[in-house]
Amino acid sequence: MKIALLGYGKMGQLVEQAAERDGNDVVAIVDPASGSRGSISDAEVCIDFTEPGAVIENIKAAAAARIAMVIGTTGWYDQLDAAREIVTASGIGLVYGSNFSVGVNLMFKLTQVAAELFSRFPSHDPFIEEAHHKFKKDAPSGTAVFLKRILEAEYKRGVPTASTRAGHIPGRHVVGFDSEADTLTITHNARSRAGFVEGALMAAAWIIGKKGVFEFSEIIEERLRNRP
Repeated sequence: MKIALLGYGKMGQLVEQAAERDGNDVVAIVDPASGSRGSISDAEVCIDFTEPGAVIENIKAAAAARIAMVIGTTGWYDQLDAAREIVTASGIGLVYGSNFSVGVNLMFKLTQVAAELFSRFPSHDPFIEEAHHKFKKDAPSGTAVFLKRILEAEYKRGVPTASTRAGHIPGRHVVGFDSEADTLTITHNARSRAGFVEGALMAAAWIIGKKGVFEFSEIIEERLRNRP
């Protein structure tokens, strides 16, 4: 793959290292802070790990260059309709996701099953806890918002969600069901950012040549359906 990186912070640098390790070419980097090189028009796909306020302009840039896009940035979903319009008008493909970790996406599926079971027993109340490093700007995280959506669709009511921003925590998400008698939790701990990087590269390879807007969870679903 020929990849353009939008954002060259910690995630962008890790994506570059993993991409080149796997034999891909990073042909362009766009980052006002650390400097840019190359042109995104030389790429097949661009990967965005920037900040919420930059996402729409980055989608416009990818659309103008007619190249596919993967957005790892979270906290911009109030602009999703605008993003769909740009993508549809340009005919490119775009993948976004609240979390590009395969483990987290399988946690979504486990949460769905658990919610279907526990919602039948009023003795247990659902809750969500999440923690990230102090530099993460959105709270609750996009992952917690997605988990909240899963639970609330089943329970038909609000689900309490707690967020912590401290230190250098890569990411921790807990879905719990608590009663007077016991507690059951589903927990995902990110040991590093490597899982997000691998997922982003998986999405980049998948979206090339496709048109439209897709969630990363759709790629996971396709993998599960096509299991040998």
